[in-house]
Amino acid sequence: MHILFLSDNFPPEVNAPASRTFEHCREWVRAGHRVTVITCAPNFPKGEVYPGYCNKLWQSEIMDGIRVIRVWSYITANQGFGKRILDYQSYMVTATLASLAVWNVDVVIGTSPQFFTVCSAYVVSLLKQVPFVFELRDLWPESIQAVGAMEEGLGVRALKKLALFLYRKASLIISVTHSFRRILVDSGIEPQKIKVITNGVDTSRFQLQPKNVGLIRSLGLEGRFVVGYIGTHGMAHRLETILQAAEYLRQQPGGEVFRFIFLGNGARKQALLEQAGQMGLDNVVFIDSVPKDQVVDYWSLLDVSIIHLRKSEVFTTVIPSKLFESMGMGLPVLLGVAGESAEIVEREGVGLVFEPENAQQLCERLRELHQDSAGYEKLRAACLSAAGHYDRANLAMQMLAELEIVAGQH
Repeated sequence: MHILFLSDNFPPEVNAPASRTFEHCREWVRAGHRVTVITCAPNFPKGEVYPGYCNKLWQSEIMDGIRVIRVWSYITANQGFGKRILDYQSYMVTATLASLAVWNVDVVIGTSPQFFTVCSAYVVSLLKQVPFVFELRDLWPESIQAVGAMEEGLGVRALKKLALFLYRKASLIISVTHSFRRILVDSGIEPQKIKVITNGVDTSRFQLQPKNVGLIRSLGLEGRFVVGYIGTHGMAHRLETILQAAEYLRQQPGGEVFRFIFLGNGARKQALLEQAGQMGLDNVVFIDSVPKDQVVDYWSLLDVSIIHLRKSEVFTTVIPSKLFESMGMGLPVLLGVAGESAEIVEREGVGLVFEPENAQQLCERLRELHQDSAGYEKLRAACLSAAGHYDRANLAMQMLAELEIVAGQH
């Protein structure tokens, strides 16, 4: 089978869609299938092309057996709604054109959250007369509205109609959460064509390991209880809550033992840096994004992983991929996300849940983990046990089985 996958994020970018797409495609190649990915020059989230690449009409490389075609797109930083729409639309056009040079395709996959990539996949499926698969990673435009980037109006209504059109036209929808599936079924989409393949973790990379002593020394973390947020610093994440917790703990007896790490970039990174400076937070360390092969070294520094999203009904339907990486590393989670994510944390026993945007409750949970060593070790053991339930290789094979069914029916 020849699988054509359209995604505007792909390694060496290290965000969740890039990792999921690469790890799935790698497993499909190992299973004996041909995979072609059409993406753009790596630039997320700063809008700066990575060293060794350039933003030109066509570049091609082989990555772990995957044929990767990179096309030109309008590049901008991960901020500013209008410019980002131009980014998405330009990729939609050039990816569609590039697909014409990819022959003997059996199935086309387009991945969200933004739907212009999925629009391209739908058009390509028509041109090639093959099934179109919609990988639903986020609800769009609902998630844009949740962070205040768009108000209800003509634009939002048009995007919702486009989403519904694409859901209906897809031969198969791969949803990353059960909540998304329920929402689609309530919207009238046939339940039998919606399959849930959650996010997961590459357990060959993310696994329990000793702390990187060199990094501990260089970052001044000796003897500290290290709390970390690793990922995109975006509008949806409301990381100001973690800064508020850091300020509160700094003023409390015994609070000097805690150190907070923020690793990554995003639309809110500069504002967070400025806020931390204004608050005089000497217990917070900001680190820019690092190459994929170094990420695990920084995960190893943590004693606890914080996962947080804005307090919004929309975000009760998502499951951040960081949750599974934390499990793989054996790191207890402090989860500030209600809904399906919280259900997983409590069911698997891998961490503690706090109310989104509630810095006081975050501090209470953090002190609880620090003071209860037996409870902490129990959570750590549960993380390592649960990680196997979300092994990316197994999930990739589950998705491959669905793709084979769709391609076979066609």
